Amino acid sequence: MNDASKNQAHDEVVTHAHAQDIQLPRHDGTTSGTFVLITLDNGFDHTKPNSFGPLGLAELEAQLDTAAERAAKGEIVGLGVTGKPFIMAVGADLTGIPAITSREQAVEIAEQGHRVFSKIADLDIPTFAFVNGASMGGGVEIGLYCDYRTMSADVPAYSLPECFLGLVPGWGGTYLLPNLIGVENALQLIISNPLSNNKMATGAQAFKLGVADELLAPVTFLEDSLRFASDVISGEKKVERPEVDKDESTWKAACEKARAFTMQKTGGAAPAPLRAIDLVEAARTNTREQGFEGENEALGDLIMSDELRAGLYAFDLVQKRAKRPAGAPDKALARKVTKVGVVGAGLMASQLALLFIRRLDVPVIMTDLDQARVDKGVEYVHAEIDKLLEKKRVSPDKANHLKGLVTGSTSKDGFADADFVIEAVFEEMGVKKKVWSEVEAIVTPECVLATNTSSLSVTEMAEDLAHPERVVGFHFFNPVAVMPLLEIIRGDKTDDATLATAFATGKQLKKTCILVKNSPSFVVNRLLGRFMGEAGKIADEGTPVETVEKAFAGITPMPPFMLMSLVGPAIALHNSETLHGAFPDRFYVSPNLAKVVEAKIPGFYGKDGKLNEEVFAQFEKTGSTELTAEQVRDRALEALADETRRMLDEEVVAAPMDIDLAMITGAGFPFWNGGVTPLLDRLGISEKVTGQRFLPKGAASVAG
Repeated sequence: MNDASKNQAHDEVVTHAHAQDIQLPRHDGTTSGTFVLITLDNGFDHTKPNSFGPLGLAELEAQLDTAAERAAKGEIVGLGVTGKPFIMAVGADLTGIPAITSREQAVEIAEQGHRVFSKIADLDIPTFAFVNGASMGGGVEIGLYCDYRTMSADVPAYSLPECFLGLVPGWGGTYLLPNLIGVENALQLIISNPLSNNKMATGAQAFKLGVADELLAPVTFLEDSLRFASDVISGEKKVERPEVDKDESTWKAACEKARAFTMQKTGGAAPAPLRAIDLVEAARTNTREQGFEGENEALGDLIMSDELRAGLYAFDLVQKRAKRPAGAPDKALARKVTKVGVVGAGLMASQLALLFIRRLDVPVIMTDLDQARVDKGVEYVHAEIDKLLEKKRVSPDKANHLKGLVTGSTSKDGFADADFVIEAVFEEMGVKKKVWSEVEAIVTPECVLATNTSSLSVTEMAEDLAHPERVVGFHFFNPVAVMPLLEIIRGDKTDDATLATAFATGKQLKKTCILVKNSPSFVVNRLLGRFMGEAGKIADEGTPVETVEKAFAGITPMPPFMLMSLVGPAIALHNSETLHGAFPDRFYVSPNLAKVVEAKIPGFYGKDGKLNEEVFAQFEKTGSTELTAEQVRDRALEALADETRRMLDEEVVAAPMDIDLAMITGAGFPFWNGGVTPLLDRLGISEKVTGQRFLPKGAASVAG
């Protein structure tokens, strides 16, 4: 085993390649011959997916060598590869990459994957991939080496997420896929989906793109796949595929479109997707060997890049740190939640009610000031359940059950037996205090009172109550069903049982929970408030808004004025005013933003997706300073670095990793930057502004 493999093999959870002989049945009762089925299985259930590390690849290689010997002797007529229940494979085992210290080691990893998988393509017998479950990265690529593929209709995720992390599909994906399904469809899986928040295709969607020859029912998937293999091998079935369009102009146009999309999403800050597009473009005329050599070189460069190391750092945060929230109390202290009350029936409250009934499967009662608002809230929940039914994501019985769980009332008396009440009312301290005073008079002393406030003090909100210890911040992000983050805020008197119940409930809701100290606007809104405030100030001082918007491609998920439009100018203004009240020397309140809110203008962009010139025509400049895009970027990032250091010094969260996890899951900051702190470290801004790095070298960058 080479040095790279030894590094990667450390603590590898080996995905074994179990081979068995199967007699392929024919319709006339005879057999098509002996077929070898290799099942990929790491010995764990579906919660620990199969992945490919050096030891697993070596085991697979040995099985393929044996199959080649048997095929040469005429002992077998075909070979298939499938996965354990619900999982095909989710790609390369990336846990060993931080230990790789040279480009040569990185190239060896790429070469091993190509060498092993190529032994499937080089077999002199028909080969099949039976895609029975989730397939990502190398789990997709192994199937591309096979002559034929079947797809289970219930595959939940089929994707090539490498560009999302900072890699390219480097075990054959950039060459084999476009030559199988055409350049446009291939770029959708390699570029468009990963750069769109790592979107996953379903099995049915992947089949429609052409990656499989048959879409089969899950109940009899393996049986039907073996029947398909038998029919192909015996000649009873001939598989026909549309010819791939290799026209140079068509191919080039698709790649140019993908480059424009990539630049829009990343501003060129992420090298991986641009490298992947180059490889796909070359795949039109490359031989297989040339294509694979290009992937080897790309992986050699990218594995040794800071962007990949930041991407792996971000991936580790989402996969591991998110499951063990820093500072969370002993989960044994958590109380059971059997009924939930929701104060409010507006859009946010209705989204919360839907989430609670879907995840907790307990009765939820919504209240509001009048029956019309209550009815509208319940109707929203019912309509969303109907949409799930239409998409066949729930059964008719389940839909009826969920609808039966949600009720509405103008009275809070129904909260009397609730274990958990959450409010989503107007963001004003007096309103929220009044709500909690009314609720406390009805609920039991153990009932948790959770506020969805985005910026107000949880401690102040609870100070007039008889039991302030059971008030906790429970801040969701909009849209509730999509955004993973849940900021859990401990007030000065919040007790451990309340906090433990909040974390347990958040986990049941399938949210990424982060413990946050009670402080103005908490984590995400505080950092975004500083960022958007600085951007607004720069525009007010004279820099064209177009320049401001272009400055952050590849750094933030969207430009600042687009972000203000998404959250709503009124909410953005309220957040900036709250933060300005707490920290007047650092947080800016734009008078132009206030004018937009006063005029009830919904956003800074028109329906065409372009900046609304009529809105900006009303702006009154406070100066004539015009910065370049680079100057805008540096100034805003310096503000972020300053605020991040202050938050860590104030112990708003336990560590820089929690700030990065919050910005990734709550604001959509890209993986290739690792969130916020690795980017600030990499650009030298951390040390320039604060005198020190946020993370040690090697934590989210190449060591050394």
